[in-house]
Amino acid sequence: MHTVFDYDAMRIGFAPALFFTASALTWSEREHIRHIRNRYVPGFRNTFDNYLQYAPAVATYGLKLAGVRGRNKWPRTLLSHAASLAIMTAVVNSIKYTARVERPDASTRNSFPSGHTATAFANATFLHKEYGEVNPIYSVSGYASATFVALGRSLNNRHWVSDILAGAGIGILSTQLGYFFIDKFYHNHGDNLSLFSRFESSGTPSFLTVRVGSAVAMHNLLAYPGTGADAPTRPGLEAGFEGAWFTSQHWGVGGECAFVTFAVDPSEQMAVDAARPERGHMRLQAQSVGTMNMSVGPYFAVEPGERWVLMAKANVGLALAAKGTVTAEPAHDTRDLQRELSLYTYEPQTAWMGGVGASMTYKFRDELGVTFYTDYHYARPSVRITYTDPDRPEEQIRSVSQVRTFDYLSAGLRLTAFF
Repeated sequence: MHTVFDYDAMRIGFAPALFFTASALTWSEREHIRHIRNRYVPGFRNTFDNYLQYAPAVATYGLKLAGVRGRNKWPRTLLSHAASLAIMTAVVNSIKYTARVERPDASTRNSFPSGHTATAFANATFLHKEYGEVNPIYSVSGYASATFVALGRSLNNRHWVSDILAGAGIGILSTQLGYFFIDKFYHNHGDNLSLFSRFESSGTPSFLTVRVGSAVAMHNLLAYPGTGADAPTRPGLEAGFEGAWFTSQHWGVGGECAFVTFAVDPSEQMAVDAARPERGHMRLQAQSVGTMNMSVGPYFAVEPGERWVLMAKANVGLALAAKGTVTAEPAHDTRDLQRELSLYTYEPQTAWMGGVGASMTYKFRDELGVTFYTDYHYARPSVRITYTDPDRPEEQIRSVSQVRTFDYLSAGLRLTAFF
């Protein structure tokens, strides 16, 4: 039975179309997304993305030099890669110097689209084309590398999110078109597709995965003064990478690296001066709270059916939290507070975090599946609160520390590659 993905146009254009659509949808929100970046990592500077963009291509040629048989022989591999990069370079540069979008750091007017991201995803698709049929772990690794490049372009304040999404789409589309035209020239889809043997699984559920989901905070990192309760949060976002190596059918050891962030709602309206309510009212507003979590631990798996894998885990590691500010925002009836005023900053310390989780995977191929997961994480970090007073010298500014419970439930989907 044929599906829409049996047509060349769908195979080539579906993923790029998703990225282009996402780029268009985020164009009007790019300033807000940059504000989130400035909130968490305002001083981030690192050049890893300058080099990591080439990693999938280096891996592809390394595998060929090591004698690992892939889709094509050397001449066709080189020709396909060159055609892909030529298309990508032409498209990126023609748009860059026509659109002339200013970079977020205001350095130049060639921000849209991101050339680094386009190169990274073009090379990741190159690795996928050559070795994805051998084992999807190569594809997952290549696209994970490209995703880190994309994150680096945002973290380094070199591109808007819309630039990055468009660059990813252009990179994937360029390599898809490069292979499409070279395949037409050779009158087939690869030199070795009918010859090479597929990767033999280890027979265990060892895996590498990329995940994204929603999270609900049970307890928050901070409380508004005078309320006696946690500052209310909205459902948040969790995303990250996870993997485990199984030494048997049931037991393995693994780890994860993920971040979670929650937007914080303002406090209930309160009087500026409790003794003189006629002076007006205000609300307290905190910046979003979140952590980056890194943990390791044991994994347990069972396979109740040929296509199903159930897993459970118990991990322990570190939670690294972002600092933030709490401000007072005046209500309409307030005369004495005419503008937003910073009240205090909060800085959670790095703390131990424990977690448990369960997942259910459906394997639509022997080496690839989609997973539903649910996790629970718990930490008790010390939070340092420093009250803002511009009229006092720094050594006289009051600060206190308190231990806060921070725990949350998360649930979402993972793309899982088994090896």
